[in-house]
Amino acid sequence: MTARAPRFTESTRGRLRRLNLVTSLPPVVFAAAVLIYTDARTWWHVVVLAPGAVAAVVAFERWTANDLARVALPCLLVGAAVWPLGVLVTGSPNAYWGVCAVGSLAMREVRRRRWAAMAGLFCYVAVVGAARLLVQRDDVGHVLLVYVLVPTALTVLVTVFTVVGERFYDLIRELEQTREREAELAVVRERVRFAGDLHDIQGHTLHVVKLKIALAQRLLRRDTERAEKELRETYALVSDTITQTKELAYAQRRLNLTAEIENAKNLFEAAGIRVRVTREADVDARVSELLGQVLRETTTNILRHAQATQVQITLAATGITVVNDGATADPPPVLRGLSALRQRLAGDGGELIAEQHEGRFRTAATFPPARGTVDPTAPREDGR
Repeated sequence: MTARAPRFTESTRGRLRRLNLVTSLPPVVFAAAVLIYTDARTWWHVVVLAPGAVAAVVAFERWTANDLARVALPCLLVGAAVWPLGVLVTGSPNAYWGVCAVGSLAMREVRRRRWAAMAGLFCYVAVVGAARLLVQRDDVGHVLLVYVLVPTALTVLVTVFTVVGERFYDLIRELEQTREREAELAVVRERVRFAGDLHDIQGHTLHVVKLKIALAQRLLRRDTERAEKELRETYALVSDTITQTKELAYAQRRLNLTAEIENAKNLFEAAGIRVRVTREADVDARVSELLGQVLRETTTNILRHAQATQVQITLAATGITVVNDGATADPPPVLRGLSALRQRLAGDGGELIAEQHEGRFRTAATFPPARGTVDPTAPREDGR
């Protein structure tokens, strides 16, 4: 499941990178050009200031590609070198822009003591700016404002916005990973459901085939016609199972509750078990298939685990109850099929109860009545 998550995350990063390149990179390049044009008074001023602007643009482009770590240190060194040259040599108050841009972006690569690194960046910008007093001592206020206060304040502001923006992107990536995990969980749940349905089909059929073949072997010498009938039914059952498996593979399988009741009745009678079916009301169509699965799994469990002599199947508008005797196991066996069905019923608002008492095992699957329907067992307002 985790192997697929990075692919979706990379897709999100790619979209964010394209968005940043389209919306932010042109203004960054334009700002770099304007600052160089503003501060450069000769051609060699451009030579001194351009590396800082280029370092900032390169760092920003690599940041959008999530590849800043590879170029962060070289770009930071270039930007840090341009700022004192601009202060002491060219007199460029905007030469801090390179170290400001690269330093703020590089903070994402600092995992420990980030606040100390940020404080170091701000102090570096302020101290280098104050070094202008070495060459311009006659106007202290102007130097402190233009070379110290403004560059430091803007560096703080840009760094804060960058850190906040990076956190925003982290939240987007986390949301994308969460969405991917939910998709993977949905796939896992569907696989579990498919495995449960396949178990219902194959496990039930194989056990019935086993019983019918054993019965045919006993009848082979004393009742040939009955043995042939059992073998024909076994053949038909296998063919029907193949069809159901294909329908399950193509998501076309639907259980018919009436057919499942008839099938369960025939199986119990073939195993020498008396069966009684009571219909108190018609089953709600919306839960018919799930109840059919419960009946099929319960039938398999009775044939496999119980020494039953009689079974009572009761249908109501909102559920089905199956009671059998011969439950001699103490404690009762672990019925994984019913456990899986219990979760599926709970997901649809239903309830599955499996309990054993005094040698009898009771399996009951119920759903709340649908809106607009009346429970026939509920008392009426007129008392009748």
